[in-house]
Amino acid sequence: MKRRYAICGVSNRSVKMYIGPMLQTFSKHAEIVGLLDVDARRFDVCKSKYPELSDVLEYGADEFDKMVEQTKPDVIIVTGRDDTHVTYIIRALEHDLDVLSEKPMATTGADCRRIIEAEKKSKGKVTVTFNYRYAPIHSRIKEMVLEGKVGRVTSVDLNWYIDTYHGASYFKRWNRLRKHSGGLSIHKSSHHFDLVNWWTGQKPLEVFAYGALNYYGQEGEMNPKKEDGRYCGTCVDKQDCRYFMRWSSRSKQVHVKDDHVDVGSADVQLPYSGYRADACIFDSEINIEDTYSATVKYDGGALLSYSVNFSLPYEGYRLAINGTKGRIETMEYHSASRVPFPVPTQTIDYFPLFGSKETIHVVHREGGHGGGDPALLEDIFLGPDPTRSYDILSGSMDGAYSVGTGEAVWISVKENRPVRIEDVLTST
Repeated sequence: MKRRYAICGVSNRSVKMYIGPMLQTFSKHAEIVGLLDVDARRFDVCKSKYPELSDVLEYGADEFDKMVEQTKPDVIIVTGRDDTHVTYIIRALEHDLDVLSEKPMATTGADCRRIIEAEKKSKGKVTVTFNYRYAPIHSRIKEMVLEGKVGRVTSVDLNWYIDTYHGASYFKRWNRLRKHSGGLSIHKSSHHFDLVNWWTGQKPLEVFAYGALNYYGQEGEMNPKKEDGRYCGTCVDKQDCRYFMRWSSRSKQVHVKDDHVDVGSADVQLPYSGYRADACIFDSEINIEDTYSATVKYDGGALLSYSVNFSLPYEGYRLAINGTKGRIETMEYHSASRVPFPVPTQTIDYFPLFGSKETIHVVHREGGHGGGDPALLEDIFLGPDPTRSYDILSGSMDGAYSVGTGEAVWISVKENRPVRIEDVLTST
């Protein structure tokens, strides 16, 4: 049955992740009936790329009810700036509509609680699109845990590395303001916390964390001049900026390949009103951290040792899952074209507690987020894969616990104390 979809937030993510595939791959199952955004110029950009949307109705940010009344959607896709998610999710639920929300579901635990309460009263259902669950390596790790390979999970070590291209991009865009993103412990790390919650099958209880702004902001050690209001496209100091010149030459800004962030030369001429994605990474208004280290306690006895750093020479992560019967290890190097050395194919190493090491070669898929995006879209538009024996699509509680953990990290950093997740999720 074909379902009708309205999109709140005509962002780059919505165009690449949803609109394109809906028109090109899932047109028999999905129809786009409405577009809503704060900036009308985004409609023009979207429709110039996909002229088949020329007759789709457009709505301003405060015209949600009008859009629902006129277009009669079955599902609302929420892909705008993070702090706007809660508004459209709750309004959709009040209309008894299903919701597909990009991560994070919201930017505070309190807003997550509001969403959960609204969902209880609604006929609609919230799905949070945690695409990293669908990456073949990550799905295989889940299967190994379910098969009992490691026994009861006792500890997890997860160290995430963001390179100077991707890491700096967060500090050029709206993400750099906590009021918009909740900080990177929510905007980015909620991805990571959800993976650990899902792999272990345990619920996070308490967090203790440290964090800092080490690289970006006005006091960043690589700041060529303490001056606000610069943009990469017009900056007279960019030849002295190591972050800019790492990915550029004196004559042009090089377009760097990335599967989900585009901060190349097109940023200078982004055709949007009042917004540029090339703001200076050394501006004084930046009020989020770029480095975190945290310990998380789970209800099944597992302990997570987690770190993330947003200014490193290469991108990827190192994971170990330890249990009463063995250990799983894997190392990913992301975006191989940006790694300054040869990159091996990612595998999984399994060490039984008493026995020989096994190396598992997983069949990799094309597509964003380690091949996760295409598989997620199939589950969304075609229904869950009937051959899969475990749950993988995320609901509102999954979204809430990932955000709650991320906010607990920030509170712990700020107040230098352990923070209980339930306290975050029940705060007002």
